[in-house]
Amino acid sequence: MTIEVTELDPWQDAAEWDRYVERSDGTNPFFRADAIRLQAQDTGTTPHLLVGYKGQEAVGLFPLFEFTRGPITGMFSPAPQSWSCYLGPALLNVDKLKQRKADRRIKRFLEGCFAWLDAEISPLYTRIVAAEFDDVRPFVWNEFDVEPSYTYVVDLAGGGRSEDDLLDRFSSDARSNIRNADEGENDYVIEEGDTDDVERIVEQVAARYENQGRAFHLSPAFARSLHRVLPDGSIRPYVCRVDGEFVGGILVVESETTRYRWQGGVKPDADVDIAINDLLDWHVMRDGLRAELERYDLVGAGVPSINRYKAKFNPRLVTNYVITSGAFGFDLAVDRYRKYR
Repeated sequence: MTIEVTELDPWQDAAEWDRYVERSDGTNPFFRADAIRLQAQDTGTTPHLLVGYKGQEAVGLFPLFEFTRGPITGMFSPAPQSWSCYLGPALLNVDKLKQRKADRRIKRFLEGCFAWLDAEISPLYTRIVAAEFDDVRPFVWNEFDVEPSYTYVVDLAGGGRSEDDLLDRFSSDARSNIRNADEGENDYVIEEGDTDDVERIVEQVAARYENQGRAFHLSPAFARSLHRVLPDGSIRPYVCRVDGEFVGGILVVESETTRYRWQGGVKPDADVDIAINDLLDWHVMRDGLRAELERYDLVGAGVPSINRYKAKFNPRLVTNYVITSGAFGFDLAVDRYRKYR
């Protein structure tokens, strides 16, 4: 049986789309219709929600964002320069299939999406980050350029692991920073904050990027809106306060199985005698373990200076993929648009 690819409307069909998102193991809160609409609004793009059906059964999801300037159109997942967490294609109901059937289903689903793209949009440029989608062979077979990228993942649950077991896997300096923090003179607290703290974290990251002369496109208003409209617990602002004052934080995205270190954790300006980010990351992992989540994705392992910090938690290296097709340099034009928008 063939797989039919259909586009759902992110407004009228939001409930149906979200049901599929909730049933797929390869999704996260950024796949939800509310988040898709916010990403499109923030980036000046048009969202397209593709669903592959085998008969009446949904077998695949593919959120895409159309960016058009003049006669030139690009398709992106996630949206261009959105700083969103992972998107790309996701599958449903394939885990119990034998390999031959799974291969055939994935190939037919993706080729149905490619045919839809050619017929409906015919983009000059396409860029997809397939961060939680392993089988990228159909992209290769259809002449997309596929390059690896990397992230670090800390395994949380499994094998009856305790908090002490998790902590013992860290580097010696991380263990000392965490265990000795309560012995210092600073009156600090790590807690999950509110919507105002979401904005504080993003503003702190933006200031850090600005000091380094680097572009940062994530707006506090966008992050605040996500926290407000997504289901409770989807966006968790972990903050560190010293003597009641905000000194640092991490924005965590949470799916059914995974916590993602989305934003924050930058070098703080506060002159305090505690390792703020070590403590923040530890509390995120510890609480994830208590909630019986499976993983903590540190979101990125491609910058050597940052890798040194992330590696202290003894993560495993995981491969993601950046998939492109079409005109070289189009993404630079998008970057200029975002800069002056």
